[in-house]
Amino acid sequence: MAHNRQVGVIGEALFAPKSIQQTSLEEALYAVTHAALRDAGLTIEDIDGIVVAGNDQMDGRAITIMMASGSVGGVTRDILSTPSGSEHAFVLGALRVRSGIYKTQLVVSWSGMETDNLSEVQRLSNDPYYHRSLPLDDLSSHALQANVLENEVPQLREAAIELARQLRINGFKAYPEHSAAPLEKVWIEGGKMLRYPITEGMVTPPSFAAVAMVLADQEWIQTHAGKKVAWVHGMGWATETAYLGDRNLSQLTSLEAAAGQAYKEAGLTQAQFDVAELADATPYQALVALEGLGLCGRKDWVTSVAKAQYGLNGQTSVNPSGGAMSFNPVFCSGLMRIAEAANQVRGTAGSHQKLNVEKTVGHGASGFAMQYNTVIVFGREPLESLK
Repeated sequence: MAHNRQVGVIGEALFAPKSIQQTSLEEALYAVTHAALRDAGLTIEDIDGIVVAGNDQMDGRAITIMMASGSVGGVTRDILSTPSGSEHAFVLGALRVRSGIYKTQLVVSWSGMETDNLSEVQRLSNDPYYHRSLPLDDLSSHALQANVLENEVPQLREAAIELARQLRINGFKAYPEHSAAPLEKVWIEGGKMLRYPITEGMVTPPSFAAVAMVLADQEWIQTHAGKKVAWVHGMGWATETAYLGDRNLSQLTSLEAAAGQAYKEAGLTQAQFDVAELADATPYQALVALEGLGLCGRKDWVTSVAKAQYGLNGQTSVNPSGGAMSFNPVFCSGLMRIAEAANQVRGTAGSHQKLNVEKTVGHGASGFAMQYNTVIVFGREPLESLK
């Protein structure tokens, strides 16, 4: 059996209707699956296996993979589910191709809006003795993290407000139909306080979306000419401890570990990318992710944001898609960041495509205060060490 095959992304799709009342989740998954297959030039019969990522609690259903199987074409195929995070589904799909057992994989994730209270769902997923009574949801954990960072880095709040403005501008250009919030700093800074120090303008309300990606190994791609490919050069993933009291919320040791693993695999001695698509549920998350990915240390956060160094024409463009600051399908946001990073390499990013992209990094984070971190490095050409 061949091991460690090179993996390429050959198809992708995003389905995000403005009105979810007229589209069922099953219809959305069917639509995004077939759109990704069309992008790859394949049919479902060409797919060896499927990995889906859905969350029972957020979907308001039991065993949500049973609902998804028919829509994604998994009834007669090998299909697995990763309920921990959408970015983990990509890793699992890529590892299956690398093993040599599978030639192709379909990866699908979604973020439903069928539960009445997303905050209550997140609270109930906590341990019953300490965290539930806070009550702790994603936004509360983001706020705790932001407070710690503001305490450690002078003038960080002003930098966070400015970065939020820049990311919202990116999002308005990339996906104007989903980015209707005001772009002015005064609104971002002075909006309603949700969880101190996070204002309404620093985050985007949860939204519905589904994303799909098609993966294939190098041998399969070489026998099917004409594919636009983003090659997976490196992958890394790591986890923080679950109990927030045992963590230093200003540091992301798991992201540093994940990035180190991915960069070593990709043969990188330093973090140098044309585009970085990173987790940014809040601007504070984006900043700490920049540090964890080795793109900007915290001593330079304030000055680099003030100079707007991360625009589309910068050496490293950060979230030209706008990220979750502009469009926030909570559960599948991680896979969206990975898909956007791959799109840039494939040259299929549309209105927010950067010119001459050779290498990108996609970062997904999930869990309270970015507990889980996943890093994927993409390149335009296959990795020399594995050819």
